[in-house]
Amino acid sequence: MVQNWTPSSWRQKPIQQVPDYPDQAVLSATEAQLASYPPLVFAGEARRLTKALANVAEGRGFLLQGGDCAESFAEHGADNIRDFFRAFLQMAVVLTFGAQQPVVKVGRIAGQFAKPRSSNIEKQGDVSLPSYRGDIINGIEFNEESRIPNPERQMMAYRQSAATLNLLRAFAMGGYANLDNVHQWMLGFIKDSPQGERYRKLADRITETMDFMKAIGITSDNNPSLRETDFFTSHEALLLGYEQALTRVDSTSGDWYATSGHMIWIGDRTRQADHAHIEYCRGIKNPIGLKCGPSLTADGLIELIDILNPANEAGRLTLICRFGHDKVAEHLPRLIRAVEREGRKVVWSCDPMHGNTITLNNYKTRPFERVLSEVESFFQIHRAEGTHPGGIHIEMTGKDVTECTGGARAVSAEDLQDRYHTHCDPRLNADQALELAFLLAERMKGGREEKRLVVNG
Repeated sequence: MVQNWTPSSWRQKPIQQVPDYPDQAVLSATEAQLASYPPLVFAGEARRLTKALANVAEGRGFLLQGGDCAESFAEHGADNIRDFFRAFLQMAVVLTFGAQQPVVKVGRIAGQFAKPRSSNIEKQGDVSLPSYRGDIINGIEFNEESRIPNPERQMMAYRQSAATLNLLRAFAMGGYANLDNVHQWMLGFIKDSPQGERYRKLADRITETMDFMKAIGITSDNNPSLRETDFFTSHEALLLGYEQALTRVDSTSGDWYATSGHMIWIGDRTRQADHAHIEYCRGIKNPIGLKCGPSLTADGLIELIDILNPANEAGRLTLICRFGHDKVAEHLPRLIRAVEREGRKVVWSCDPMHGNTITLNNYKTRPFERVLSEVESFFQIHRAEGTHPGGIHIEMTGKDVTECTGGARAVSAEDLQDRYHTHCDPRLNADQALELAFLLAERMKGGREEKRLVVNG
């Protein structure tokens, strides 16, 4: 058991990014009701993810983590979830083929409702209102009533997460993820793109392999790994009252788990060592992500690692690096060297989205070439340091949106207005996400060949 920790001990610590609820009695009643509800995920599932991430930490796997910047109540629907899952499966199969390693699939979904903000106030013209903080807290509509934090939104977030998880489990375990369906994962608007053609050729090779395996008696009927896949959920643990309400003791181990999602992460704005978010996360046994931005020092990182993973358990902690394409070379090497010097076991993951946001034509966007540049630098630096570039963490959707510029189907600044649907930050569309997966696969294949030359040299 973690020393001097309870699910509510975070309440005695300073806290950042907390909404100002006007009615504390309603807030308390909502949290009490949530505490009586069934868990959304289970301890055994979280342990399975920790085990998979331990292999990534040891260089025997790759983490693909991605999904919405902020889930929306209004856009919740089976088609949206299915299209996201299809795009995610396409990325995963491309990466698996390139890395020749298992890909750990973790969605930013079924819980990613709260967003930290750089300012408490949003201004439009002469009107100033509280900032939108995600559908679990307040509404995106720019009016006074909508922007009042409402605790009852947590109930809607719980119900939507439960429904989303139900569908995802059905997709992952009910045959939709069957490799026999690899051609059917293609989204309609990708079919005629360069990525569509590349994916079709890869899918043809997989189908040929599957046909050969069937000929020798290995089928999806007698080998579940060909028809099922592990798919996990994750979100930023920002709203700690909600997280506490869904914190449960595992009956088999006596350990505490956050049952709101399999993996939760701590944002770059809430990672103060003596504050509430670190305090809450140190006591739960789920795998934890820690966002690492340019302001994080090497000593500060080691301090946080020691708090969050004192047993140095592989798979427990993922460092999600988000520096910006022009800052990664300055900041990442010193963090890697500190972690290696101290012998800490971590998964290194690259978030190439959050450090590369700019404004064009009054739209927040992320140029695809900057996203790719940060990913490439991340891989090059790890190769130079002799460490494993373990994963990527991206904001993406299965829809044909125009929110990030660039890519093979070049989205221009003028195109942003066409299908800019995000509730918060710009996301890669499915075509851009698949393009990124192919480029990553090429880098990983190159890394394998380099290792082979060294071994045989």
